[in-house]
Formats: sequence, structure tokens, C-alpha cells
Amino acid sequence: MAHTFDELVAKQRAADEAHARVQQLRDTYGPSTRTKWSGHQTATWETARRAWRDLARDVRVAVAEYARAEGRPLHEIETELRRAVDQD
Repeated sequence: MAHTFDELVAKQRAADEAHARVQQLRDTYGPSTRTKWSGHQTATWETARRAWRDLARDVRVAVAEYARAEGRPLHEIETELRRAVDQD
């Protein structure tokens, strides 16, 4: 599947937001090794973590496809993507 650079930026931002949500939940609930989470808290955290993991995987695949299609090294695309995401 062909991706534009703007699509990569949107995908990375979504993954970053999902990661922030996982961190927020962990901070709110406390470390699972020290705090007994309720079943609801555990399910919420696990769902958020799976969403982040899936989005991050989608970004990695899309970036690799984009780099291949552009004939450029993966690390260059990753660097440009991080700069573009961090600008806003």
C-alpha cells in the first residue's frame, strides 16, 4: 500500500497519543506491581496498551513500505518523520 509522508505523520501522531494514554493510565492507577488494580482498570490499561502496540506496528510497516517505495534508507525516513511530528 502506498503511503504519503503526511499519512505517516498522522499515523505516528496517533501512535504517540495512544502511548501517552497508556502512560497516563499507569500514572493514574499507580504501578501494577505496588497497587492492586481493579478488573476494570486492568482491562482499560490492557486495551490501551494493545491499541498503542497495534498503532506502533502499523507505523513501522508503513514507514518501511514508504522507504522502500522511495528508495531511501529507513533511518532517514524515521528521522524526518520524528522531526515532522515533533514540530507541532
